[in-house]
Amino acid sequence: MRVLAANPRIEDLALTTNGVLLAEQAEALRLAGIYRITISLDTLLPEPFLAMTRRDHHARVLAGIAAARRVGLKGTKLGTVVVRGMNDAELVKLIEFGCANGAEVRFIEYMDVPGATKWVTERVLSRAEMLARLELHYGQITAITEDTSAPASRFLLPNGAVFGIIASTTTPFCERRNCSRLTADGMWYRCLYAAAGTDLRRVLRSGAPHEEISARLATVIRNGWQGRKDRGAE
Repeated sequence: MRVLAANPRIEDLALTTNGVLLAEQAEALRLAGIYRITISLDTLLPEPFLAMTRRDHHARVLAGIAAARRVGLKGTKLGTVVVRGMNDAELVKLIEFGCANGAEVRFIEYMDVPGATKWVTERVLSRAEMLARLELHYGQITAITEDTSAPASRFLLPNGAVFGIIASTTTPFCERRNCSRLTADGMWYRCLYAAAGTDLRRVLRSGAPHEEISARLATVIRNGWQGRKDRGAE
């Protein structure tokens, strides 16, 4: 879930999920006030999905995407890590799938993050190459100008569809990035490349009065963000 650097509002909260449990949880998330959701979907095919995720949950993820639309979750995005030789032939199909399901696709350059044990530069499909391939199919693509610290550059297709590309390998954006990650076990990470995070659960479960917990948590987050040196993509 996103943790904003300052002045968080409920509409700023975005849940990022692998989608495996989403079919069962979509309604509860909507009722909880989640406004935006990003679902990881690297491929539309079961076999590459298994190879890329090492999990046989492809059907469950697709069911989760359908459930998100059915219950009325807005601002849905599909996050696709593009790996040359694995799913790079699906760019058009993924955009069309997103349009059919009320979701905006965000292609992500293959990054050398912890866990990417077989990462090599030859498997990175750059933003420039993604755009070139998509233009061969759709025609001229227009860049959308936005004043934002979001990591994705967004583009408009001639048919009116919008998609994004996160070029964190060829064009690092760490300096202007304003979001971080809070994991299910309460660890707060300021960077995808971070090897260590901050345990917020310890503060939340300290047993102190609510006002004291709130103040301590605000201080920990403020100091942690202002003093951050995590710029792994750079």
